[in-house]
Amino acid sequence: MSLRKPVSVLVVIYNDIGEFLLIRRADDASFWQSVTGGVEHHESPLQTAYRELKEETGIDARALGIEIVDHQHSNQYKIRECWLHRYITGAKVNTEHVFSICVPKDVEVTLDPNEHTQYLWLSQSEAIDKAWSPSNAKEISNIKV
Repeated sequence: MSLRKPVSVLVVIYNDIGEFLLIRRADDASFWQSVTGGVEHHESPLQTAYRELKEETGIDARALGIEIVDHQHSNQYKIRECWLHRYITGAKVNTEHVFSICVPKDVEVTLDPNEHTQYLWLSQSEAIDKAWSPSNAKEISNIKV
């Protein structure tokens, strides 16, 4: 496994009846989040958003004919101490590019069990309260449903 550069994506997923998808991390049962993932060396953040959405949830936006929305901004946060070993030497702060996608209410979700153990569709206020990361909660609150 190669070390990650400190650049990632956050993809907020919501459906056409105003529910938000949160997934629970396999390595931390208290950590509920939207889709996230590191930008690989050959990818743009948008390419990463499509890839991570499909890898983590089984939702293939391209096959569904749905575009991921680029919010044209990013958040920065301090990398958790327990995750520093995954990053290139000297990385302390991660830049997270923000995206979202609205999917049909009956879209099938298939988790990668190596990364996530459970998913929930929640109201916007419930998702804001349950999201582990303050930047994730903020981005959920910014979605107009």
